[in-house]
Formats: sequence, C-alpha cells, structure tokens
Amino acid sequence: MTAPRTPRDEPASPAVPAAPTAPTAPLDLGGRTALVTGAAGGIGRACVLRLAAAGARVRAVDRDADGLRGLADLADGLPGAVEPVHLDLTDLDAAERAADGTDVLVNNAGLQLVRPLEEFPPDVFHTVLTVMLEAPFRLVRGALPHMYARGWGRIVNISSVHGVRASAYKSAYVSAKHGLEGLSKVVALEGAAHGVTSNCVNPAYVRTPLVERQIADQSKAHGIPADRVVSEIMLADAAVKRLIEPEEVAEAVAYLCGPRASFVTGASLMMDGGWTAH
Repeated sequence: MTAPRTPRDEPASPAVPAAPTAPTAPLDLGGRTALVTGAAGGIGRACVLRLAAAGARVRAVDRDADGLRGLADLADGLPGAVEPVHLDLTDLDAAERAADGTDVLVNNAGLQLVRPLEEFPPDVFHTVLTVMLEAPFRLVRGALPHMYARGWGRIVNISSVHGVRASAYKSAYVSAKHGLEGLSKVVALEGAAHGVTSNCVNPAYVRTPLVERQIADQSKAHGIPADRVVSEIMLADAAVKRLIEPEEVAEAVAYLCGPRASFVTGASLMMDGGWTAH
C-alpha cells in the first residue's frame, strides 16, 4: 500500500519560484552610474563613498564646492569613481539634466529651519519644498528614461521619521518629507514594470551638520539649553538613546541598491531607534 504523500513530498509549484538561497555576495555596482544629492557632507557623503566602494561611478551633487573637493580626496583609491558636480538644486532644469544616464539615484539634499508657523518666512518655505520635493521629482524625470531603457534602476529617497510623523516648528521640512514619501510610492508603481525600484530610508536624528544646526534652532525655539534639546526633544521618543551615524544610513541605501532588495519597492525603511513603535 502506498503511503500518503505529505506536504514535504509535494513538488514546488512552478508558479511560485523559490527564493534564492546562495550566500549574499558583496554589493557590485561596477558599470553603474549613481547620482547622490547633498553629497558634500553627512549622509550624502557617506552614500557617495559607499556606492563608490561598490564600484559605481558616482556623480556627487552639491552647491558646496569646497566640500566636493574634499570628498573627491576621500574617495581616492576606491573601486569606483567620484565625479563632483557643483549644482544648486533650485536650478531645476539643470538638476533634471544632471540625472540623465544614471542607474542609481539617491535624493538626499535637505535644509531645515525651525520656526513657529506665524514666523516662518514664505520664501524659505518655498525654497525647502523646491530643494526637497520638486528637485527630486525633476531628478527622477531625468533618470527614468535611461533606467527604463536598461530595464534596471534604483531610486532611494532619504526621507525621515518626519515623513510619517510631525513635529512642531518644522512646517516646511515635514511637508516636504511627507510629499517625498508620496512621490516615492508613485515612482515605485510606475517603475516596477521596467525593473526600477523606489524606496525611502527614514532615519531619525543623524549626526550631521544639519542636525547640529537644528539643535541650535530648537534651543532657541524652546528656550532650553542645547544638551536638553538632544535628550528631551530629539531622543525623547526613541528607544535607542543615541544619534544615528551617517554610515548606518549609507548601508541601508546600499542594501536597497543590491540584488537582495529587488522585491522591495514602495517601502519606507524606518531607522528611528523605535520612535514610531509608540
């Protein structure tokens, strides 16, 4: 008498291919061109160096010419190459042209002003949204034709915990990050058929010059010393009581550019030390 077949005996369904089981290889972006905005320091610099270490030719975009020169020195000897691109992202046409021919796009550039709504300068609000939302849209527009033609592309948007939460006195920044989240998801839906993924990385407070300036602004806005801003405001809701290092964010970006993340799109990767677990 034949024993009944157990689920272990059943052949795998051809309609549901098994996930790959080979050991993960190091990220290899040889032959790929990447573009990173806000590249001269902080998260952007860490991303440039990480992608160049993986073999990519990286267009490092920033308006800080001195910072770009220093970055090129840091990248000397890496498998890839760094091409400094001195560009102000408020020049939207130039931003779109700069993205032509890129395989990997990292929208990172940002700026911040901490002010109550009634004191927030409208021109600064406009500039923040131009740099942090409209420029990413134009960069994506410039990058997609090449990505579609090659059937492969990776777009990583450096969002924030403020892409899913809000804080007082940050009307422009929070508005821009929420908009970037929506843009990223639309790109994910449109790009999927062409081999293009689009995701956000959402860090909390990262040890960068931008955060150092925020500490000073928050100190003034709340009327408390700078050390209390970090402990009582920035890290108040985080389970992990420390700032994030830029290199940690760059590793998340590298993962999203690698083969093991090919099914990850339209996602927001939280790096908030448990902030949004509340």
